[in-house]
Parts: sequence; structure tokens; C-alpha cells
Amino acid sequence: MFDEEDLASIREGCSEWESETRSPTVDRFGERKETFTTDTGGTTVAPLYTPADIESFDYDDSLGYPGEPPYTRGVYPTMYRGRLWTMRQYAGFSTAEKTNERFHYLLDEGQTGLSMAFDLPTQMGYDSDATMAAGEVGKSGVAIDSLHDMETVFDGIPLDSVSTSMTINAPASVLLAMYIAVGDRQGVDRSELRGTIQNDVLKEYIARNTYIFPPEPSMRIITDIFEFCAAEVPNFNTISISGYHIREAGSTAAQEIAFTLADGMEYVETALDAGLDVDEFAPQLSFFFASYNNILEEVAKFRAARRLWYSLMDERYGAENEKSKQLKFHTQTAGSTLTAQQIENNVVRVAYQALAAVLGGTQSLHTNGKDEALSLPTEESVRTALRTQQILAHESGVADTVDPLAGSYYVEHLTDELESQARELIEKVDARNGMRSAIEEQWVQRQIQDTAFERQREVEAGDRIIVGVNEFTVDEETDEEIESVNPEDERAQIERLNDVRAQRDSEAVSATLTALKDAARSDENLLPYIIEAVKAYATTGEICNALRDVFGEYEPNVSV
Repeated sequence: MFDEEDLASIREGCSEWESETRSPTVDRFGERKETFTTDTGGTTVAPLYTPADIESFDYDDSLGYPGEPPYTRGVYPTMYRGRLWTMRQYAGFSTAEKTNERFHYLLDEGQTGLSMAFDLPTQMGYDSDATMAAGEVGKSGVAIDSLHDMETVFDGIPLDSVSTSMTINAPASVLLAMYIAVGDRQGVDRSELRGTIQNDVLKEYIARNTYIFPPEPSMRIITDIFEFCAAEVPNFNTISISGYHIREAGSTAAQEIAFTLADGMEYVETALDAGLDVDEFAPQLSFFFASYNNILEEVAKFRAARRLWYSLMDERYGAENEKSKQLKFHTQTAGSTLTAQQIENNVVRVAYQALAAVLGGTQSLHTNGKDEALSLPTEESVRTALRTQQILAHESGVADTVDPLAGSYYVEHLTDELESQARELIEKVDARNGMRSAIEEQWVQRQIQDTAFERQREVEAGDRIIVGVNEFTVDEETDEEIESVNPEDERAQIERLNDVRAQRDSEAVSATLTALKDAARSDENLLPYIIEAVKAYATTGEICNALRDVFGEYEPNVSV
């Protein structure tokens, strides 16, 4: 690229610019801040970047070409010139009927993939009539108590014509089984089912706490899913290893990369220990990242994560199938950045975050509704969020060439810097015997908590400006239409659940649950047993309780 003589000349020229041009201006007028850093404060931003800042840059090793190692520039050779990213709006609230209506609405408006949100009882493996579920049914997503609810959600939606992402973790095997069962009932070949289950339990221990079982049986279930889907449902992504929730909990961009990929490494190693071949399951691994406001840092983050995953899979795990080394990821704009104050500003935030995700090469994207700091999004705000993606795709021009920011001295420097910081963190995880041990020791959680505390301190001190919150504020009274869940929906959901229990074959349900427990005590793959239980209309809670009886429940070691 540049030889040593060129770089020496550039350094000399930059030094002259600093002393003769920049410094006199700074001395006279100053700058806005004494020090500029990236959004997460991990990297100081210099006033200027030149080839000297990426002097070790090697085109083939650092960049390559789209669709070729090290995949810095994207996992596909044509990227969005061939096919746009999947526009996958996250939806699901209250009842299965209302979620079905919202899905049809979004498909009619041009959405190209479905993304399913579940209520907290479902996420925790409880039925809607459980004591723990009271007051939470249908609040944060749709309540799925049995196959009947899943059949209702996808009524009139052929599963061979959509790709569906399900944000579900501890009971992911149960919801996947229901999706497969719906496909079977529709006559869809299992090889035609496309989509993703989040299925990332490790990040639950780190950031969200919607776990059920202890780590060891949780990892066993995930490995069973890998094995089953590789043979039966080959086009369904078996896990979406989530950095999104790690970032939303307060991590830096580098921590988001490191802890997400370290989770991925733990899943790979668990599967290898179970006797699976890396190239049997690794092509079905996918990732899930957040996109925040600092556009260039986010772009560099996505590029660095792709390059680092390639290196890990190639060098550490000896993967031979190139698809095993390709980091494919979904992105969601950052919910924690949305403000209840001046909520129209959230439309701008979401647009910038979506731009960063696309410039970074995401495979699918969810854009938040402007009102999500207040409630579930209304149809109007969901449509605006979807239109944001469509304008980005069809009017902005950023999808017309691959990796358009490649070669930017700043972006390449930042990509290298974030990869280096992430590698250092992964080495620290390795020194703690891997991610599971680091989580059980609460080390990972403490790293994120410390970052989150410092960030909040900056906001409260006014060192970090949040427009409309601690600067540029106005007195306002919101007159926004708010989406809410009718309390009667909980009662109606419980009635439907009781109807299912009354109409099903109770003996068949009991037999499938007993068989599932027996399988859980053995080393058999659990998915076929869960599918049989689902098809007998065993409920989410009954299936999870059967596994609780065998595996127990996780209790964090808060004394560590």
C-alpha cells in the first residue's frame, strides 16, 4: 500500500500540519472538548487519520474481498447489490390473534421477515395461569401456552414463504418444536423452514436473567438443538448469539464483540465435547448485535467482529467449511437509547443506527418504533420504523456498493483497535477457563456493570449529552397514542388454555412428558421428545416443569 518512505513523508507532513496549521487555530479558538473518544469511551479519537495510522495494514490479510476471507468486507460477494437485508420488525403482544393481525399487517406493508416477541411468562417457561405469570401475560410479547397458540399466530402464513426469528432462550427448544409442528401440520417440508431461534442462554446469566436451568443442562439442550437441526431443519439458524443484550446492559463496543464471541466459543466447544463435528453445526450459528449512535464506531465494530470470528474458527477450531467461519448477524437498533422526552427525536436516532448497521454489513435488521420508551409500538410507529429501512434501501444509495467505508483511514484504524481490544478481553476469559467459568465467577457481569456505572455518571454530570434529556430540553406534555394490553386479554388467554387442556388427550400428554423425563435422564437427543409432547398439546409450562424435575433450576452465586 504505502512503503516506509511514503509513510515517513506522511508523518512529516502530518507533523507540519499539526504545528503550522492546526495548533495556531486551536490556540486561538480552542476545540469543543479537550479529549474526544468513541461513544463507549474505549478509544481516543485523534483529530486526523492518515495512512500512518494503519501502517501495518495489509489489504489481503486485513480486508480481502467481499465473500472471501477474512470477511471484513462482508460474507457475500454481492451483499445488498444481490439481495437487500431482511427487514424483520420485532412484533408480538397480548394474544395470538392480535399478533397474527400485526404479522399480516407488517407483511402487507413490505416486511420481508417475521420477528416474534414473547411475554415474560413464556420466556421463563411458565403457563399463563401460573402464579408467577400474574399481571405479565401478554405484556412484553405474545403468550404462547401451547401449540394451539402457535397455530393461531401463523394462521394464513405459510411457513415455507417466510423467515421467522424467535427471541426466546431458556425454553427455545419448546418454541422451536412448536414451529416445526406448525410446519408439519401445514405440510411444509422441514428443510423448507427458515429462521432463527435466539437460544443464547449464556447471555441470560450475564445480562437478562430469564434463565430456567443450570448452565450444564442448558448447554446440553442447545447441543441437542444443533444436532437435531443439522439433520432435520438444515436451513434454520439454531442460535443467535446475542451481543445486543450485553450492550444494552451497558458494555462497550469492544466488550460486546468479545463477550459475544466468547459465548459463541463456549457453544462451539460444548458441541465439540459432545462429539459433533464443527462443520456439521457451525454453518447454522448466527449472531445478534446492537447498533448505537456513533455511526463509525458501530461500522468498525461489525467489521472487526466478522474478521475476528473468521480467525477464531479457522485457527482455533480448524473449521474447513467456509460457511462455518462466516459471522452472519441480525441487528436491532438500540432500545436503551430511546428517550421518553421528545420522542420524535427517536426517529432520527433509529435512522442513524440503521445506517450504521447497513454500512457494517448486517444480514437482517429491526428498527425500533419511536414510542418504545413509553409502551409497545403502535401500528403507525412500526410503519415509520419499517419505512426507515425501506428509504435506506431504496433511496439512500448506501446499498449500491459493498462496504463503502473500506479504506477510510479512521474506520480501518478503529476496526483494528476494536479487534485488538476484543482479543485482549477474550484472552482474559481464556485465563478464567472459558466463558462459563467467567460468568459463574460474575467476572463478566462486573466488567459490564462498571462500564454502565461510569456511563450513567457521565450523563448525570453532563459530560455525555443526551439530546432532550440533559441538554436541549423543552417543557412538554405527550399526547402520543400509547399501545396498551387490555387486562381482559389475560383472562381470555387463561380461558383458552383451559379449553386446550379440556379437549386434549390427557393420557397422551402424560405419556409424552414421562418419555421426555426419561430421555432427559439419559443422553438421548431431547428434541424428538419435545416435538411429540408439543403435538399432544402439552403446554410450555408442563414441558419446562418436566425438565425442571430432572435438571433443577439455576440459582446465581451472588456471594462471588
